[in-house]
Amino acid sequence: MDYEIITTVIAGLLLVVAVLGTIIPILPGSILTVLTLIGWAWILGSPAAWTAAIIGAGLAIAGLSASAVLTGRKMKREQIPSGPVLVGVVCAIVGMFVIPVVGLFVGFAVGLLAAEFARRRDLKAAARSSWEALKSMGLGILVEFGCASLAASSFAIGVLVHFLNR
Repeated sequence: MDYEIITTVIAGLLLVVAVLGTIIPILPGSILTVLTLIGWAWILGSPAAWTAAIIGAGLAIAGLSASAVLTGRKMKREQIPSGPVLVGVVCAIVGMFVIPVVGLFVGFAVGLLAAEFARRRDLKAAARSSWEALKSMGLGILVEFGCASLAASSFAIGVLVHFLNR
């Protein structure tokens, strides 16, 4: 089997993991997208592969940046320090093992709420700020997922052009 086909199949599988990684935080996401696209283009070396990789990498970096900016801005506006978010992440990891499938998300929400309640000593205020944090993180995930999906689409178009012009 041709090394270009093997490389393309492996890159495609890695991109599936990367796109899923923007939704499931345990898997690598946008960074894996960038590394996969650049590695694939470097191995194939064709103008089509490089064009698709540069466009896809730009989209993935834009999605990662937009996600960070949107989430960070909302967290700052709601005056949520990084401590409660870190507690939420730890609880998400624990929840992943305690509750199959949805434990990651439930653990994060419960951990964030508990940390915010401990910080604010007001359940209503803690629930409101936790809800805002969850919405902002959801929006960031959605934007990053969309950009990673577009990057994968760029890869698919690059594959077609590369192999049709071989």
